[in-house]
Amino acid sequence: MCGMSQQSPDRSTAPPSARPDASMSLLNNVMDHSLDDGYAEASARRKADGSAGLPRSLRSKFGLAAGLVVAALVVTLGAAEARISAPVVAKEREELIDRIDAETEAADTLESNVDKLRADVSERQRKALEQHGGDQGQLVALLAGATPVEGPGVKLIVDDAKNTDQGGGGPRESSGFADTGRVRDRDMQRVVNGLWESGAEAIAINGQRLTALSAIRAAGDAILVDNRPLVPPYTVLAVGDGKKLATAFQDSADGQYLQALKESFDIRTSISDQAKVQLPAAPSLIVRTAEPKAAGSGAADTGKGTS
Repeated sequence: MCGMSQQSPDRSTAPPSARPDASMSLLNNVMDHSLDDGYAEASARRKADGSAGLPRSLRSKFGLAAGLVVAALVVTLGAAEARISAPVVAKEREELIDRIDAETEAADTLESNVDKLRADVSERQRKALEQHGGDQGQLVALLAGATPVEGPGVKLIVDDAKNTDQGGGGPRESSGFADTGRVRDRDMQRVVNGLWESGAEAIAINGQRLTALSAIRAAGDAILVDNRPLVPPYTVLAVGDGKKLATAFQDSADGQYLQALKESFDIRTSISDQAKVQLPAAPSLIVRTAEPKAAGSGAADTGKGTS
């Protein structure tokens, strides 16, 4: 029996040995591909443009220089356009100023003409009152305020209380007094009516002539006479028998009313007779005529009158 020697099988190809860093595949991928594909593409484009060799700082300077050149160009063009348009703007401005001056002059001329026409109308009204008033022409002109008046009379001053708040209170209620210490339109109405009833022939408040048709009203805190505002103190001038007129007014119900305002609300008043007072003519005349009624229509006027 022949003995055969046993030999290990011959393996021509041995299995590959495992890499020591097989478990670090993610780290290997990062090391093998250190640059992103986008960076690679950008680098390729720079190489194609021929700027790959320029340092980043130099490229930034070139970009800044280009921006400055563009900005300088814009400013230069703007300045050139401004120099070109400046004469046009100046000419338009001068034309506008000339138009304003011309319109202002025209308005002043029209206003002057209106004042002249208003004065002419007032003068014609005064002459008409004197001519058609007959024997009572002077009385009619006096009541209508058509002519200035001069003669003896009284001077009555009515003023707000001291340290009065000028911004509040509103018009005084007709049922009683207000506690604001301010003179109201109803107060001046009673003062004027009291003077008329006491014998005054003509009255003016702060140089504003009153007529038989004058209205004393309030606009907020202001007192208006024929729509013209008055400012305190209110100086009332009345033509008449000075001493008699002053005494009659103080004894009247309206004079007592004014005294109550003084005592209760510190309204300041003073009255004195004057040897001579001067009242201007009314700035505007309001003329009304009365015609006789037809027979059988009731009471008729005996003639034609003007007030």
